[in-house]
Amino acid sequence: MMEKKSPHILNASSNLLGFSLIIITSLKITKMSEHTHLDEFAGVACILFACSCFFSFLAIRTENEKRETRYETIADYLFLIALFCVVLAVIIVTIKVL
Repeated sequence: MMEKKSPHILNASSNLLGFSLIIITSLKITKMSEHTHLDEFAGVACILFACSCFFSFLAIRTENEKRETRYETIADYLFLIALFCVVLAVIIVTIKVL
């Protein structure tokens, strides 16, 4: 039987949601958000991480096995796309620093 991934997705998504919010806040404070697309990538990542948290929570709470699998799969894909947005943000920061 496959191990449940929902608690792990919820934990990682909530942590990375906080990280993305820190990126957006620091860009707004330093007034750098007008010069890069970094805040757009971080904003999309925030939305996707929040949705991933929501679906992984639903997967944990539901008692229907079919819905649990569906919610967990949705959370998994949203997490992966959001992680890709964070990677793009890191690449932008790296290019700007060099």
